[in-house]
Amino acid sequence: MYEYIERNVSEIRRRINEAAEKAGRNKDEIMLLAASKTMPSEAVRAAIAAGVDACGENRVQEMVSKLADSAYDGAPLHFIGHLQTNKVKQVVGKADLIHSVDSVRLMEQIDRQAASLGIVQPVLLEVNIGGELSKSGISPNELYHLLETAGSFPSLTVKGLMTIPPETENPAESLRYFAEMYNLYVDITAKKYDNVSMDFLSMGMSADFEYAIAAGANIVRVGSNIFGPRNYSANK
Repeated sequence: MYEYIERNVSEIRRRINEAAEKAGRNKDEIMLLAASKTMPSEAVRAAIAAGVDACGENRVQEMVSKLADSAYDGAPLHFIGHLQTNKVKQVVGKADLIHSVDSVRLMEQIDRQAASLGIVQPVLLEVNIGGELSKSGISPNELYHLLETAGSFPSLTVKGLMTIPPETENPAESLRYFAEMYNLYVDITAKKYDNVSMDFLSMGMSADFEYAIAAGANIVRVGSNIFGPRNYSANK
């Protein structure tokens, strides 16, 4: 039933490899994350069998349901959607990496929950690089305050940055936002904040992941190009 997923993953790998080669980068350093919002457990298992590097969920309730169904067995699980503080307990310790941290308050909640579990939770800081009022994430200026605060939270560790650029009819227009993010990534790496390691730069989705790779992304979040169109009316 899901044979097309294997074909799609193979084609995306080919495109990732080609984009990496054009950029003079090692293809093996780029993580293909399958963004499986609204997709059933069987489709997630098919993507894992096809060789994606990780799975990502946007919605806490959906993630919890699929965890109960063992849908992610065999691949790391990332939480890539907006995380409300009242949902932190359901995500910390379940997700290998949380992509969407955008406030000191959220860092505090994650740190407290991780401490209660006796773990250190890896997170990415989400940057609203386009300054869009409709999107979560912090501005580049606010980012530095969070980085300076990270050392106060021993039960979380900042592993890099994530962004979603403004939507555009021409995906190439995302390149300038990706370049801005890469500049931030390099600057932060050089400054060496406590409890911060710039291991990951998560940016690029189905429409623009090749441009993200050209700019320096090492996690690309691909959904519809793997799974096909989303069914938002499906029960979740």
